[in-house]
Amino acid sequence: MVNVGAGAGSYEPAGTVVAVEPSPVMVAQRPAGAAPAVRAVAERLPFADDVFDAALAVLTTHHWSDPRTGLAELARVSARQVVLTWDQAFTAEHFWFLTDYLPEAAEREAGLAALTTVTEVWPDAEVRVLEVPHDCTDGFFAAYWRRPQAYLVPAVREAISGLALLDQDLVDDAIARLAADLADGSWGRRHADLLGHTSWDCGYRLVLH
Repeated sequence: MVNVGAGAGSYEPAGTVVAVEPSPVMVAQRPAGAAPAVRAVAERLPFADDVFDAALAVLTTHHWSDPRTGLAELARVSARQVVLTWDQAFTAEHFWFLTDYLPEAAEREAGLAALTTVTEVWPDAEVRVLEVPHDCTDGFFAAYWRRPQAYLVPAVREAISGLALLDQDLVDDAIARLAADLADGSWGRRHADLLGHTSWDCGYRLVLH
């Protein structure tokens, strides 16, 4: 298996043959024993055709300069492709952080290469809902859907590209309103139904091709 846009290897399954990551900072953070990393981009994979059984791309297509070319490259070098992305329209409508506090983030994400882009390239792909557990240890945007206090932590927000790349005045205003709602209990009253769930559909989708 090749893991494209591998980062520090957080999502890397056992048996990964090689990782592809353009950032030297991320490569340096890969743990000892992780699959070897090749400095390259998805749009120009330095591998022969059909050399891998499978290619994996986790929450990365929106960072690619040419996502359609990158997806074509995944299909060129592997027999099967697995892409984790998200449904922007679903998330914009259902994720409380966007609906209640920061719709501007949803507007920005609407233009990113996520589920719609992937299914346009692979219209025959299978799309599965991937619910997020309430105690998810990673820090992607909706990972804290049942732990809203986490968004008040600057280091958490800095690790979420959808917040870090947005106008920080907008983010600061949203966080101030969230903090107030947590303090007076209005967030808990408004979203009490979430507290009974151990996992939740935040809009993340697994695409199998």
